[in-house]
Amino acid sequence: MKTLILFRHGKSDWGADFGSDHERPINERGEKSARRMGRFLAAAGQVPELVVTSSAVRARTTVELAAEAGEWECPIEVTDDLYNTYTDAVITRIRVGDDAIDSLLLAGHEPVWSELTGELIGRAHVRVPTAAMVRIDFASAKWRDVKPGAGTLTWMVTPRLLEGLVDDG
Repeated sequence: MKTLILFRHGKSDWGADFGSDHERPINERGEKSARRMGRFLAAAGQVPELVVTSSAVRARTTVELAAEAGEWECPIEVTDDLYNTYTDAVITRIRVGDDAIDSLLLAGHEPVWSELTGELIGRAHVRVPTAAMVRIDFASAKWRDVKPGAGTLTWMVTPRLLEGLVDDG
């Protein structure tokens, strides 16, 4: 079985000084949410074997804070492939994954994460809020078998759902 976790970046800081959309940071709420989600994933025993994040500052920061707070010990790769992309390109990226890895976390952006979730689980309408995580399982031993409709939505967790349940440090 292959497990994919989609992690949307934390809440953006639109008031910050940034030069381009790619450089936009997350705000204080986004930082707190990222840490909460990192602790949640660790407490649930769901830390992936590999994390691949968009190169955008807000996505990278979200992953870095989550990994630090949850004490994840998995490799983190940064790529431009998950920034300003579309669902077919992300599916293509997933399908060339290393089959020795059974659990993969991708960190990225809207509207792609909501569209991708809906597509992978079978034309569903899904909204992935900021800093939310979505776990989709695939009944396959090969990433190349990932395709629209082949996934099962196992859970979707938001930072708000975890308020009071996960130590905020």
